[in-house]
Amino acid sequence: QVQLMESGGGLVQPGGSLRISCLISGVRFEIYSLGWYRQAPGKQREFVAVISSGGTTFYEDFAKGRFTVSRDNDKNTMYLLMNALKPEDTAVYFCGASTDPNEIVAGRPVHWGQGTQVTVSS
Repeated sequence: QVQLMESGGGLVQPGGSLRISCLISGVRFEIYSLGWYRQAPGKQREFVAVISSGGTTFYEDFAKGRFTVSRDNDKNTMYLLMNALKPEDTAVYFCGASTDPNEIVAGRPVHWGQGTQVTVSS
């Protein structure tokens, strides 16, 4: 059974940093491309970043320079380090997995997590 479990969300002040994690089980982790998405209240879910099985990364424009996606194949875990957080980054953050990185970028991963809430507020 494939499971994706996000963790590490919480409340952070504007300008602060937060690292969220996605632990994945039930798949050959090392062959999967992994992605982060977010959904703010009243908005559609949007793509944030992808990391391929080989470690190549790609970011949506709002994430470039502030967010860093990484993976640890020994721990079956993907991370998203978010710096210089803004109130508009407040959202539920989801992880997704697919063997095709293009499907990740297109918002069509095969497997989804349940999400973790990130709130940026003073």
